[in-house]
Amino acid sequence: MPVEFFVGRVAEVDRLNSAVAEAAAQRLRVAFLTGERGIGKSSLARFVRYLAERDHQALGLHTFLGGVTSLEEMVRRVFDRLLKESVGRSWQGKVEEFFGNHIRKVGLFGVDLEFGVSGGDLYRMVHDFAPALRRLVERVKEERKVILLILDDINGLATSEPFGNWLKSLVDEIATSEEPLPLCLVLVGLEERRQSLIDRQQSLARVFDIVDIRPWSPDETASFFQNAFAKVNIQVDAAALSVLAQYAGGLPVLAHEIGDAAFRMDEDGKIDFNESVAGVLAAADIVGRKYLEPRVFEAIRSERYRAILRKMVTKQFDVRFKRGDVRKDLDGREVKVLDNFLRRMRTLGVVRPDPEGGPGAYRFDNLLHYLYFRLAAQRAPGAGH
Repeated sequence: MPVEFFVGRVAEVDRLNSAVAEAAAQRLRVAFLTGERGIGKSSLARFVRYLAERDHQALGLHTFLGGVTSLEEMVRRVFDRLLKESVGRSWQGKVEEFFGNHIRKVGLFGVDLEFGVSGGDLYRMVHDFAPALRRLVERVKEERKVILLILDDINGLATSEPFGNWLKSLVDEIATSEEPLPLCLVLVGLEERRQSLIDRQQSLARVFDIVDIRPWSPDETASFFQNAFAKVNIQVDAAALSVLAQYAGGLPVLAHEIGDAAFRMDEDGKIDFNESVAGVLAAADIVGRKYLEPRVFEAIRSERYRAILRKMVTKQFDVRFKRGDVRKDLDGREVKVLDNFLRRMRTLGVVRPDPEGGPGAYRFDNLLHYLYFRLAAQRAPGAGH
């Protein structure tokens, strides 16, 4: 992993790496890694897994659960990841013995392995998950001392009451058992996913060690760009650095896209102000298509909606706004569609009411949406830079 990606993340990495160390000492640890969309949660989790394997002889399983809504499919993906991660490792034979006849060869030449199991067996594995992990640890104890299980992209499961109850039961079973289980479990998701789990199983509120990744500060964002460009022997002048840092808004995913775009604009080994602005403009369309939900991207194709968004996000750098303040800056045609616009943005999860701001107050639901609209505003004809 590029070191510059983890500017300002030392404390978070240390906390999770320490959690793995404690789990290796037979103390169950459960963490929830959270932060804005585009903040780098999955990349940080992947980096922690690398450190855990290097420093603590961990068996790291980073399992993505996008689209998963059932416990059976979750367990199937975890064990399938275990099987694939063992290929070519010194413990591959032991893992294959662990799975027995639940392995099948797949791929054009049958060189890949897949965890294949019937529905009935999957149901039993859901309820026999902790004992199964204990048997696994016993088999690979000479090579691996602790399991780091990362459950990423838990959107579908976070609203599931069975998942909340299963997770609480798993924690209780391990904590009260006389047989220790060296396990560090890390869930990765937005803060609202954690709240959804707690709404369905309130006891989980005291289970999670919350690791919240905050956006980079302006100085940290500038350091990222300086470090990244220095690796390819490119200088960035002060004015350009200010533009790049401002529009990245502290989100690593935007910093990478803007930095890549500015890099492509460079012709002389030095990023100047004009090249930084050109990079921002080029990055706007890329970011919209890659990171904006298709429904949102389609909804803002209306020129009136785009005009409203431009005026909302360029007036000041703030994710909060008031309907009345926005209305003052609109022309007659835009005023007519303002309420429809707000309803549509609420339905799509782009904005939400902000009770702290009083009547008519709203806020963008996530920083990525807001920063994208700031980027896109610069593409408008006559936009100032």
